[in-house]
Amino acid sequence: MRFDLSDEEWAVIEPLLPKGGRGPKRVDDRRVLNGIFYILRTGAPWRDLPERYGPRTTVYNRYARWARRGIWKAIFDGLAEHSGDSLFFIDSSIVKAHRAAAGAKGGNWCRISAAHAAAAQARFTP
Repeated sequence: MRFDLSDEEWAVIEPLLPKGGRGPKRVDDRRVLNGIFYILRTGAPWRDLPERYGPRTTVYNRYARWARRGIWKAIFDGLAEHSGDSLFFIDSSIVKAHRAAAGAKGGNWCRISAAHAAAAQARFTP
């Protein structure tokens, strides 16, 4: 599928995953990771996760628990060691955003602000 890990990508990521610990055996890690990456790449809500990735609660719980335990950071650090271009792929802080992305309002704000100030002044009759 379009958002699924290739065999080469999986070969790099699989050794970075935590080994089985206490509790029941985890379901297919590759399928769950593909579901997580699908949500992250498309921006879809968890409830819209396609069924081929398994139950959405399983996928979400794995994502949230690994985030709390710092496993995602360890995976990203491991991937960064494998790539000389890691800064280009992981760090997106240099992307410019339009001023509207920060919540700026359109139009002539000075004129609108002056009109609000004039309307807000208290008027008393003698």
